[in-house]
Amino acid sequence: MNFETFEPVYEAILADFGFDRVADERARDVAAGYATPFPLERLDGWRGRTVAVAGAAPRLSEDLDVAREADVVVAASTAADVLLDAGIDVDCMVTDLDKNPETALELTDRGVPVAAHAHGDNVPAVREWLPRFDPEWTLVTTQAAPTGAVRNTGGFTDGDRAAFLADHVGAGRLVFAGWEFDDPDVGAMKAKKLYWAARLLRWLERRRGERFDVLDDRRERLSEESGPAADRWSRR
Repeated sequence: MNFETFEPVYEAILADFGFDRVADERARDVAAGYATPFPLERLDGWRGRTVAVAGAAPRLSEDLDVAREADVVVAASTAADVLLDAGIDVDCMVTDLDKNPETALELTDRGVPVAAHAHGDNVPAVREWLPRFDPEWTLVTTQAAPTGAVRNTGGFTDGDRAAFLADHVGAGRLVFAGWEFDDPDVGAMKAKKLYWAARLLRWLERRRGERFDVLDDRRERLSEESGPAADRWSRR
């Protein structure tokens, strides 16, 4: 996924949430000051393999076998803690540093890649944590245009960014553990982000010619809601 392809989606997200693109770009530039190049060739071992994308919903504890049986495990945010506590190795953590940056720090110290994301309202966390991570194992990401060592491989929330990263490096099959799009315990903003995560996964599965089982109960609805007149990107 290159930024030219992703940019129309990003613009739709900005418009829907009222987010400030300039703020995202400022956060990206702050992060760039701490970033060193992370060669994505380090993730070549994911190519053609089954990659489990682990979300942080409570049901993850029920889906541990999905991660256990996969070739590669990419964990979103606190999913990393659940998996590690269950004795399941994490091959990469994707985070915007808002919940468990200590886990990300520990993983980079152990030589496990962490995709650390900068966006408009997490600059204090970027300044606090990125200098502490082992730069050799830190992939710094943005949802704005990439610059320097800061990459954008697509996606919006931690979970769907993990899926887009796996796709970007050539994953053979994506499977999903710990995902819940209709979590009644989250607030309105989080619920809206989960809706967008589902929309982005629907776009990704269409681009891959794959069907993600995590979308089986909403695929047709998402297709109807994201028609070409509303979002031309969703049909690409």
